Amino acid sequence: MSELVESMRAALPRMLADLETLVTCESPSSDLAAVAGSADVVARLGTELLGSAPEYVVVDGRTHLRWRLGDGPRRVLVLGHHDTVWPVGSLVTHPFGVEDGVLRGPGCFDMKTGLVMAFHAIAALPSAAGVTLLVTGDEELGSPSSRGLIEAEAAGCVAALVLEASAAGALKLERKGVSNYEIRVTGRASHAGLEPELGVNASIEAAHQVLAVSQLGDAALGTTVTPTVLTSGTTRNTVPAAAGFFVDVRARSIAEQERVHAALQALTPVLPGASLELIGSPNRPPLERKMSEDLYRRASTLAAELGLEPLREISVGGGSDGNFTAGIGTPTLDGLGAVGGGAHADDEHVVVAEIAPRTALLTALIADLLDRP
Repeated sequence: MSELVESMRAALPRMLADLETLVTCESPSSDLAAVAGSADVVARLGTELLGSAPEYVVVDGRTHLRWRLGDGPRRVLVLGHHDTVWPVGSLVTHPFGVEDGVLRGPGCFDMKTGLVMAFHAIAALPSAAGVTLLVTGDEELGSPSSRGLIEAEAAGCVAALVLEASAAGALKLERKGVSNYEIRVTGRASHAGLEPELGVNASIEAAHQVLAVSQLGDAALGTTVTPTVLTSGTTRNTVPAAAGFFVDVRARSIAEQERVHAALQALTPVLPGASLELIGSPNRPPLERKMSEDLYRRASTLAAELGLEPLREISVGGGSDGNFTAGIGTPTLDGLGAVGGGAHADDEHVVVAEIAPRTALLTALIADLLDRP
């Protein structure tokens, strides 16, 4: 095992203490005050380890942190987020703890372990000049206020390294693009018993549209188009005048995103007198495999040199901020964070033994990227 791995193992008690500090500071995305308080905790921890304070970037009330280390051009973007899906008070039912080599606590896997790894990996570099560390506060919401910041910081970098958690240890070479829609149906109300024929039943129109939308996927290309939440009507004895449903779209290519978007725009009512309104658009472009393969080969070589187990890779349907960096043409490697499981779930956990070697790999990868033209 290399000296770098051993030094990270020696630093593990400090890393676990840092993790406790972050996990016990609750930071649900929807709570602006909690996210701001979390940003202060993350900033203090990062300042201790990196030797410099971050710049606070507040957009629409949401707090993001940016460290631009050293002078000269930006070369490597290290990307993470400090918001979680867990509401304030979750520590009561899901307390922080480490038992039998497993660490638990709200947000530990997604993705506060990744933040601690990023801080310690960058701190271990001989020189961090050219590294930008960006920690956002709204990723779990789809990054509505931080997308522009992410894309601006990634522009011109040789690589973006995303500290989202791994998938059972595998790095994420491909993420589907995400599109979110709402389809609103307008009909006409009438009494369901006395004059149903005078109404335009929005429930029936919505049913037609749900079936039409559900046929837009393409399993061979990995495109899924899924109607989700459906609402309609007001009372049992009234022909519904309004209905609506949400649609979740996942696609491996921009071409497929655009095809589905055009098809949704082309939907037309089936019932005379009904009307449709489409709200939404593509939210995240796909992270295509071609944007990750070279970085994965580099990381695999470095893992072997460090004496680590061979890396594994996977394609996933969920999106991350790595979709944005890849979408503007910056090579991106995702899933470099924690090994564990249970993201957003009661069994969220991190395998402690994997933290040190994964942090060593991150240090080696950043150093390699800084050294190469």
